[in-house]
Amino acid sequence: MFGEKFQRKYALTAQGVQNIKKGAFWTVIVNLVVMGGVSILYWLMSGFIGTLMEGTPLPGIGMGIGLVILFGLLSVVTHLQQYKATYGLVYNEVKSTRLSLAERLRKLPLGYFGKRDLADLTETLMGDVNRMEHVWSHVLGYLYGSYFSTAVIAVCLLVCDWRLAIACLWGVPAAFGLLFGSRRIASRSSGRIKKAAVRVSDGIQEALENIREIRAINQEERYLEGLNRKIDEHERVMIRGELGTGILINAASVIMRLGVATTILVGADRILSGRIDFMLLFLFLLVITRVYAPFDQSLALIAEMFVSQVSADRMMEIYEMPIAKGAEVFEPKGHDIVFDHVSFAYDQKEVLHDVSFTAREGEITALVGPSGSGKSTCARLAARLWDVTGGSIRVGGVDIATVDPEVLLGDYSMVFQDVVLFDDTVMENIRLGRHGATDEEVRAAARAANCDAFAEQLPQGYDTPIGENGTKLSGGERQRISIARALLKDAPIVLLDEATASLDVENETKVQEALSRLLAGKTVLVIAHRMRTVEAADKIVVLENGRVAEMGSSGELMERGGLYRRMVELQRQSAQWRLE
Repeated sequence: MFGEKFQRKYALTAQGVQNIKKGAFWTVIVNLVVMGGVSILYWLMSGFIGTLMEGTPLPGIGMGIGLVILFGLLSVVTHLQQYKATYGLVYNEVKSTRLSLAERLRKLPLGYFGKRDLADLTETLMGDVNRMEHVWSHVLGYLYGSYFSTAVIAVCLLVCDWRLAIACLWGVPAAFGLLFGSRRIASRSSGRIKKAAVRVSDGIQEALENIREIRAINQEERYLEGLNRKIDEHERVMIRGELGTGILINAASVIMRLGVATTILVGADRILSGRIDFMLLFLFLLVITRVYAPFDQSLALIAEMFVSQVSADRMMEIYEMPIAKGAEVFEPKGHDIVFDHVSFAYDQKEVLHDVSFTAREGEITALVGPSGSGKSTCARLAARLWDVTGGSIRVGGVDIATVDPEVLLGDYSMVFQDVVLFDDTVMENIRLGRHGATDEEVRAAARAANCDAFAEQLPQGYDTPIGENGTKLSGGERQRISIARALLKDAPIVLLDEATASLDVENETKVQEALSRLLAGKTVLVIAHRMRTVEAADKIVVLENGRVAEMGSSGELMERGGLYRRMVELQRQSAQWRLE
């Protein structure tokens, strides 16, 4: 039970908890070995004082030299083991944590990402994990190991003289009591700092993503002023937080060091009263020089441990988010997509209401309607990128809510208007459609998608890097790479989000040729904004305010004179508009 709470509190993996235990164990061994060195020094000084005071020969010189050599060897070995246990193992924990967070994010439903912005998630994966790494490596092992070793040393000191032991060690619990008593203040301060840091990250990312638009409207100065205000606020919050933390840490350090003064006072009183001799006080003073040392670093970093609780909570929020689960096997009888009284709510607001229709295999089913009517939502629900809140969606008779999303998506290809490409070669961007595809298979898909015309003109052909998100390519070229991916995958279900809407006439023709090869014989669900692109669709589903307003072929819907006809006529009128 303690292990689970500890793991949750510090956002550790199960292996990470074991690593911290190893670090604490070797910290205990190192501290006890150091105290062994103090004992050797006390033994040597006792013999030396006896020789000075009584003139007796210095006993056990050979044994003393042997003990010093043994202490040196033990110190080197144990410190090396402590270093490996606290740093070496923890660095592996950082790698495991980032991978596990990324894996968790990969399995979360798409709706989660609509609630968290990219800068916030990046701050968690990078900043929060970095902060926790410092706590895992520099604080936890040292701190918990020091607790245990100090308890062992305290028992030994109490046996020697309980009054001196109390005078020596009272400052340790008092110092930590002060810090732990103020951790709520530190946590609140950390929360404010984190929010201010995320606002800065948001502002910087927004500026980088929209630099062209900011320059186009001549708002650079105004935008930079707003960003400067965010940075200044972050600085003020950090200064206030670190000032308060610094005062508490220094106060705790002073309180702990007061143990030196009380030990001297109590020891002097007991020597004068004849209850102890000077050598016992000397032993306690030697112990003081070392017993506080393990806590010096911890005191400096314990505030960071309190602050890190905010980072740990942010990481655990990702771990504890429910993932989309389902069966690892998907064996549908055909690939008809059936929406059966589907409803969907986003942030408590219902955006689809009792939607029912069937997209049949071998047919093209188009979703049309005004902006905000729910077209894109239907497409994403069909691929289980989100889960429905009411009704069901079946593919080949199988409820997709019962199938693991990754398994389900093996039967889907998606071509959207906004293409996402990676900073890699043309070849590798297409190969994403099917991992392990040969170069010839990739080239065949590229030819079918009309990619040859531009790929062979690039400096290195298909091996040419295309820049971040394909910045070195035109919109039509990027779109054809996206279609080549889908062709390579050759999935039985294709989702299209108006793949030709933003293209010029020449590129639109080439992309449409590639699409006709992709769509042959498949279940096709098309999101359409231009009515002329769906006139040949087998079925058109017209959505309005999240409901099915009408359904049928283009000819049938035109005869009814409803919303579809009105949209067609409006687009015809807009097509006749010209500058005068």
